[in-house]
Amino acid sequence: MDLPFPRRASLEVLRAEAADERSVLVHERLRFGEDPWEFMSELPTTDELVVLLLRSDWVDAHGGSIRDRDWNDGVLRRIALEYPDLSTTVWQMLTPHSTSGI
Repeated sequence: MDLPFPRRASLEVLRAEAADERSVLVHERLRFGEDPWEFMSELPTTDELVVLLLRSDWVDAHGGSIRDRDWNDGVLRRIALEYPDLSTTVWQMLTPHSTSGI
């Protein structure tokens, strides 16, 4: 995991891109007649989408596949280190086994 983290735009730009993506998801579900009261809580937050985009960039830049749950958790922790404003979101997204005992 000591490979460099792929750099993207600033966190503000990433959040704007993720917010746009989230609004597209909302629009699509509304077009198909879904009730927003039923689906809004299912959608990832803007920061969760940013973490998923950064995770996808890391996976693409380092072989294109997720090796195992611990490897994935390491990538998420790295995102938290690289983008401290996302650390709360990252900790919420980590798998339950990785936070036990902390």
